[in-house]
Amino acid sequence: MAQARPDNAGVHVPPPLIYFAAFAGGALLRRTVPLPIGGGLARVILAWALAAASVGLAASGVISFWRRHTSVVPIQPATTLVVAGPYRFTRNPMYVGLALLTAATGLWLNTWWVFVLLVPAVLATDRFVIAREEAYLRRRFGAEYEVYTRRVRRWL
Repeated sequence: MAQARPDNAGVHVPPPLIYFAAFAGGALLRRTVPLPIGGGLARVILAWALAAASVGLAASGVISFWRRHTSVVPIQPATTLVVAGPYRFTRNPMYVGLALLTAATGLWLNTWWVFVLLVPAVLATDRFVIAREEAYLRRRFGAEYEVYTRRVRRWL
């Protein structure tokens, strides 16, 4: 999750729910049309690796916020622009972490359905969540944020 505090206009769906919908939808679809991934132990090991990367990314993002004394809660005003920790490599490490965790669940469930639904989840996050957050950050931090966006990619 970016260090943005979006406007109060419009509907705000918490990003974890977007990714949970991809997981839950994939789990339900797998009951009717399994679409197995296969891969046995290698698939399970990759699932654990993605889950670990997800937790590490999310935790380091939260820690970066705490160190800068700003709220991680998206509806709270941003007091500072966080550009340290994982924010040196991606402007949205917590959203990348959610995507990795969703991919890990698809591997655990052994179904491609979660990956199919992950695509619209990432697109919805990019279009409806990140775009709103970035607009807020541009207004809040101006040139400082513009310099940051030229240096660090939105996702990876």
